[in-house]
Amino acid sequence: MGLQKGKENCITDVDGIKVGHVTLYEEIDDKKTICTGVTAILPHADNPFRKKVYAGSAVINGFGKTAGLVQLEELGLLESPIMLTNTFSVGAVMQGTLQYMLEQTEEIGDTTSTINLVVGECNDGYLNSIRLQAIKPVHAIEAIRSATESPVEEGAIGAGKGMVCFGYKGGIGTASRIVEFDEHHYTVGCLVLSNFGKREHALFANLDQNIHDTLDGSIMMIIATDAPLSDRQLKRLAKRCAVGIGRTGSNIDNGSGDIAIAFSTANKYDHHATEPIESIEFIRDDHPMTNQLFQAVIEATEEAVIRSLAFSETTKGRKGRLVERAPIKNLIHE
Repeated sequence: MGLQKGKENCITDVDGIKVGHVTLYEEIDDKKTICTGVTAILPHADNPFRKKVYAGSAVINGFGKTAGLVQLEELGLLESPIMLTNTFSVGAVMQGTLQYMLEQTEEIGDTTSTINLVVGECNDGYLNSIRLQAIKPVHAIEAIRSATESPVEEGAIGAGKGMVCFGYKGGIGTASRIVEFDEHHYTVGCLVLSNFGKREHALFANLDQNIHDTLDGSIMMIIATDAPLSDRQLKRLAKRCAVGIGRTGSNIDNGSGDIAIAFSTANKYDHHATEPIESIEFIRDDHPMTNQLFQAVIEATEEAVIRSLAFSETTKGRKGRLVERAPIKNLIHE
């Protein structure tokens, strides 16, 4: 039996989380089309550098160009928005995010340390003229500034504008689950950027078996929770995303960058604290809630992928390529 869904079945069901999109679409000529974007996930309403959150990641298959995971893995802390975009725009999005954070935080690189920025990507080059590098730093800033706690727009929007999943139009999808035990009540939310899979491998629907000549693709999976967890435990949650995408039919192909990042809003790490000892509370590994949290991640990841397809739209891209919306709207029950 599945877990209860969150109020809006969305990553922003986790209190304080904000998500923003910037979408670019322009048919330049019969061969070139800009079809891409940026998505920003803010871990809470405060300055994420001054109030860091515990985080962990899982590189399920490392065919990707994600930035910032080395330090995140070393220290177990997230200190910036999580940004998503296309493969060739990681640098531009990093630059824009850096500019935004420097404007908000005068001490970075002056009276204190530098900042670790986290940017994830998928290759939208089937539909997007990716060589044009249409994403500029300002688009990252706009995505951050536009972020709200409202239910996330899904499908062909933001970083998902040019993505393809199971041979149909993919993109942004989100879902959430509730974990309850006695007086404890926690939310687990997932947001995916889906760009992977072949139609013949899909397990959630009987899709058209016509071969679609897209690349192996990738997926970014962002898990957020208000459950009190350590960075080690969050890494364990991130690993369970593999089961979620496996349920949809992913084989985690050779050329697919399958990367998950999980963070908790329960314990803030004050950058400017001076006490020598840091204390946090976290759920015991051997408590039944741990298995429920794993289940929540798996269910939310699976549904987020399906929603990324169901809420997308048929999209025309470069060279006149047309990627249709998957015929699976009936699978989504709000």
